Amino acid sequence: MAVDVDSFIAFSLSVQNRRKSRVSLALENHLELLFVGCGLRYSRTAVTENKTKPGFLFPGVAEYRNPGFNPLNLTMLGVKSTCKDRWRQVLAEANRIAHKHLLTFEAAISSNQTDEMRTKNLQLVVPRRLHDSYTETQRAWLMDVSSFITLVQERQDM
Repeated sequence: MAVDVDSFIAFSLSVQNRRKSRVSLALENHLELLFVGCGLRYSRTAVTENKTKPGFLFPGVAEYRNPGFNPLNLTMLGVKSTCKDRWRQVLAEANRIAHKHLLTFEAAISSNQTDEMRTKNLQLVVPRRLHDSYTETQRAWLMDVSSFITLVQERQDM
């Protein structure tokens, strides 16, 4: 009987992981349409150091790989439909970019985690409608999607 239970649990986890992967891919697809509509230049899941693949690099991987391109004009956006502890994965991506961004749909991330994100130079980007689920102190620090797009546009206009 234990073999059947173990097999069922393994199958269930496999189905859950595929579902989560599809959700993240769908989120990236929607963001890509938004970025195209806003006229942003970007590379999606480009390979950087140690074969990491940030969700989006702005203005693109060619600029990222060009040592003469000012890193202050580079922007990286990691995408995670939910964060949990996986937000730390973003820190290892795109080493040329000191201040990274992470977009998520997760509401009410703990103050301890957002404080740690802030100390690690990771800016959380959350849709405006989710901001009310965060504390007042967190809301003062959060970035919404519109502000993120404005930031990228300003850097691309330099």
